[in-house]
Amino acid sequence: AKISRRNFGETVEVITRNFPHWFVPGYAAFANNEGNLPVDQHMLLALMAPRAVYVASAADDSWADPKGQYLALVAAQPVFSLFGLKTSLPANMPPNNEQVIQLPLGFHNRDGIHNMNLFDWKQFVKFADEYFKNNKKK
Repeated sequence: AKISRRNFGETVEVITRNFPHWFVPGYAAFANNEGNLPVDQHMLLALMAPRAVYVASAADDSWADPKGQYLALVAAQPVFSLFGLKTSLPANMPPNNEQVIQLPLGFHNRDGIHNMNLFDWKQFVKFADEYFKNNKKK
């Protein structure tokens, strides 16, 4: 969910060359041309509003661009506010291994490589518990 226009990490050129079967052929036209993408990942995250969205990343996964993932979540906030959901994610990404929750949004960036481990699952469960506890009265 990183912002492609950051042109950092796994770029459109790299990902469409290495994994062309993941995408429609027209996506490759934006290789080295991310600035002309008609949409970017923050817009796709915003389309999930008003539902809960959680983004998780790993510090040693520079291809996934953890900072770009966090910036995408922050940039999606205005659409959530259209639904009366006033989130206030910090402008700066939280330190590694610290979760930030501003319901219905959540994020963490843990130490380690591109995978999922027990730490991730504990953060997902904590987020889900908070989300459902907060919404069962509605």
